[in-house]
Amino acid sequence: MREILLTIVVAALAYLLGCFSTGTIISNAQGVNIRNEGSKNTGASNVLRVLGLKSGLICFLGDFFKALLACWLGGIILPGDTFGIARFGTLLGGLMVIIGHNWPVFYGFKGGKGVACSVAVIVFVAPLWGIISVVLCIGVIAATRYISLGSMTMLFTYMIFLFIAFWGQWFPCLFGVILFVLCVVRHRSNIGRLLNGTENKIGQKVKPSQESK
Repeated sequence: MREILLTIVVAALAYLLGCFSTGTIISNAQGVNIRNEGSKNTGASNVLRVLGLKSGLICFLGDFFKALLACWLGGIILPGDTFGIARFGTLLGGLMVIIGHNWPVFYGFKGGKGVACSVAVIVFVAPLWGIISVVLCIGVIAATRYISLGSMTMLFTYMIFLFIAFWGQWFPCLFGVILFVLCVVRHRSNIGRLLNGTENKIGQKVKPSQESK
């Protein structure tokens, strides 16, 4: 019973941390409703496109560190067994903070796409595979200027690494699959634009509309 209660606590706490919207706070401080601008999501990519590099970087760091905190707290509150790569509480905290970021209860379940949170989670859970996946992501973005393509490549690569390193251990493999699926689900519209050649490239700026100010 105690472990069940702690599991609920970790899931709820991590989800609520995810609901803390750095992008919304930053944009509101500048008189802009980020959910009405650009791609209308609250993540760092859209903040970068609408409000510029400084705001985009602050948003990324805010989302990154809230995900690190969720993973750390999950491992402290619910040590549990290890599943090849991390404690159960760490993995649960990582998944739930991404879900909270993507679908925040306080903002009508309309959030970001979980990229910054995912970077923090994959590096925290399996540093070697996470760092390699992030480096590959940066390479893809540098070569194509598509953040969405780099992000999906990162999570796909991470999933493959976990399958190779932990084949036969169902939980690490499932963890990798869920992270990748969450990324793809949130990038459905980006995938469509990538296929028809209309996806926005990094560096393209969107001027905030007067209605959002």
